[in-house]
Amino acid sequence: MKAKKILAIAAAALLAVSALTACGGDTTSGSSESSASESSTSESSTSESSASESSASESSESSASGEVSQMGGSVSTDGSTSMEHLMGIYQEVYTELSGTTINYNPTGSGSGITAVTEGRCDIGLASRDLKEEEAATGLTGHIVAIDGIAVIVNPENPVADLSVEQIKQLYTGEVTNWSEVGGNDGEVVVIGRESGSGTRDGFEEVVDAADACVYNQELTSTGAVIAAVASNPNAIGYASLSAVDDTIKTLTVGGVECSEETIQSGDYAVQRNFVMVTNDNEELSAEAEAFLNWALSEDADEYVREAGCVPIQH
Repeated sequence: MKAKKILAIAAAALLAVSALTACGGDTTSGSSESSASESSTSESSTSESSASESSASESSESSASGEVSQMGGSVSTDGSTSMEHLMGIYQEVYTELSGTTINYNPTGSGSGITAVTEGRCDIGLASRDLKEEEAATGLTGHIVAIDGIAVIVNPENPVADLSVEQIKQLYTGEVTNWSEVGGNDGEVVVIGRESGSGTRDGFEEVVDAADACVYNQELTSTGAVIAAVASNPNAIGYASLSAVDDTIKTLTVGGVECSEETIQSGDYAVQRNFVMVTNDNEELSAEAEAFLNWALSEDADEYVREAGCVPIQH
């Protein structure tokens, strides 16, 4: 009997050891399977991460290449009336390229700078460089084109050329009769833009007559100046080269005509910049930044020329 009990206990012990061994084998197998699963997940995650980084890199390279992406949305601009022709072309061309609508409010350079300062538009437009006090508020001016300011008279006026000094004398009232500068006997009618106009600021700065001009008429648009000069044989005015037409006569200045070549070379004296103004205190929308980058690129040069302006040097 004792022998049978001992054998039974020994058998039970063997069964227990066998069960423990089997259990240990299962645990090792489970750990191996778990490790394989984690490894697979890690590899998948790494692959997805690499793909994402590659995609981001490709997107960055595409953006840097100057290509225009279809973005949609809209960009609001406000300011210079002298830039109206250029902006009209930009509106048509860039909208077709990108699907982004470019809104343009022609209020004058001063108003455009105020609008971007106050956050009422994405980009301000100025037909002059920013003043030191304007830049000090956190504004940045981006030159997108060069514009020659044409000095214009009525086609009946025999005067064909004036020096910068003579132009200053006519506009400040030092010379009041056309006969004093080689013209017919007749009182000079001085026509220009309103206070705050970028064209006026640019013109007066170039001829060294800031705040010293004596105007018979101060008009609120370039087109109005051209129309006034065209209707008065004794009138003199100034206008953006891109806006002049055959209803008036453009004078040479110091013997140099107002043309793309003479403006690009710097030989023509009466010229200024067309500027897009951004506010460093406000983050530009993706659409506005893309439009600005395009306007500053060589891709926009042909449209700058189409508007009668001179492209910037890249």
